[in-house]
Amino acid sequence: MSWEESTRQKMLHLKLPTDPRWVGIAEMQIEDILTDHAYCEQKAASSCISLIVRFNDLDELVDTLTPIVAEEWGHFERVMDQIRKRDMKFGMARKDEYVTQLNAFVRKGGSRMSQLTEHLLLNALIEARSCERFKLLSQNIQDDELQKFYYELMISEAGHYVTFIEMARKYQDPEIVNKRWQEWLDFEAEVLKKMEIRGDRMH
Repeated sequence: MSWEESTRQKMLHLKLPTDPRWVGIAEMQIEDILTDHAYCEQKAASSCISLIVRFNDLDELVDTLTPIVAEEWGHFERVMDQIRKRDMKFGMARKDEYVTQLNAFVRKGGSRMSQLTEHLLLNALIEARSCERFKLLSQNIQDDELQKFYYELMISEAGHYVTFIEMARKYQDPEIVNKRWQEWLDFEAEVLKKMEIRGDRMH
């Protein structure tokens, strides 16, 4: 089995694995990576809060996403701890070209549940790619503490991915969700294929 196929099967059905060169470049810019990672965790928490507010009448959704908000913010605090203990600087947020392109793929209009599905799948895809990148960092960087740190976060992000997919299938016909999920996966692969390999971004 090829490296690409192995990665595709193990990493949540992503269609295109991260270029192996990324992790080496990222390790050389770990201060930038940690800063970008901190903002990613903050945005993940904010995204869940937005869904809770927008769909506050869906009790199971609210009860499921609320602890994820706390967990994502806990991740933010843990990343900040890694930055501080290394005497690094928590820099300014950068434009997230990856998420911007994914946001453009969100279908506008349609039913309320269709809109919920779109945003749950968007979140699931970002978590899946984060999980894959955390795995690469945990297996390849030289910093032992960060290896363990990213392994732990990899497990957490995989759990979030599963939760978002399950929620989408609860509130929308699973066949519709599965078909749309494949479209999301295909689109994300094309986005990644065209993006410059940068070591100062988590995505």
